[in-house]
Amino acid sequence: MNKSELVAAIAAKAEMPKAKAAVALDAAMEAIVEALKKGEGVQLIGFGGLSVINRPAHKGINPATKQAIMIPAKKVIKFKAGAKMAL
Repeated sequence: MNKSELVAAIAAKAEMPKAKAAVALDAAMEAIVEALKKGEGVQLIGFGGLSVINRPAHKGINPATKQAIMIPAKKVIKFKAGAKMAL
């Protein structure tokens, strides 16, 4: 499902115009991104949660040259599925 399909699904379920659904989706995504940039977690009960974790620097191997390289530390987003996400 891409963004336009998601907007259409939201509009159909909420019985609202696609334009308003698109604005609502954009606002929700923007709020989530802002919270994650601040280092805050986002919990959507039943759906899941997003959090920012620090991945430490570690050694890796360049597959082309087989030489050891250092992979720098970085922040990554972690998703943990909620109960309603069980397939």
